[in-house]
Amino acid sequence: MNRIALLLLILAGLLGGCERPPAPDTLPRAAEPAPSSGAAPAKVASGDASWQGYGPLQLGIGAEQLRTLWPGELQGDVVADGGCYYLSPAGEDDARPFFMIEGNRFVRYDLRSSAAPAPGGGTVGMDLGQLQALYPDADIPQPHKYVAGGKVLRVPAAEGGTGVLVIELGADGKASAWRVGLPPQVDYVEGCG
Repeated sequence: MNRIALLLLILAGLLGGCERPPAPDTLPRAAEPAPSSGAAPAKVASGDASWQGYGPLQLGIGAEQLRTLWPGELQGDVVADGGCYYLSPAGEDDARPFFMIEGNRFVRYDLRSSAAPAPGGGTVGMDLGQLQALYPDADIPQPHKYVAGGKVLRVPAAEGGTGVLVIELGADGKASAWRVGLPPQVDYVEGCG
């Protein structure tokens, strides 16, 4: 095999390992459910999102503790080697959170619905001006890595929290998704890449 072909093969392998943040219709819905207590699916409440975590889940807790504390069934493809994966409440609700686990710890949660506001009140559908009024301590908006004309607004932890809020805005200038998590995982543009 010549060197160019070998380099192309290596590049294809590296790019194949990267993935974009899960799209709303491709998040782990069809995956096998993770072990749970057999409880009914939990409803997402609008006040569950905080700088410290989501509902009963505090950022930084272990993956097993997350499964124990969550009051319903979780689904997703669990990675046994301590790698990155997502768990989410069972069901088809677009307002459900997606919990990122990396190194066997809960490090981030993602939402893509206007039904659940982010800590501080930001929601999907708000424009940049509205978000900057809510989050005056936000960093200067940065260009989105994948969305032409899109922006990313990063808000440092507030209220003594440990989490950082990242809001993605589409080319239309409106928020399309947001996430809260611990650095560096909160800044992973590709989700679990």
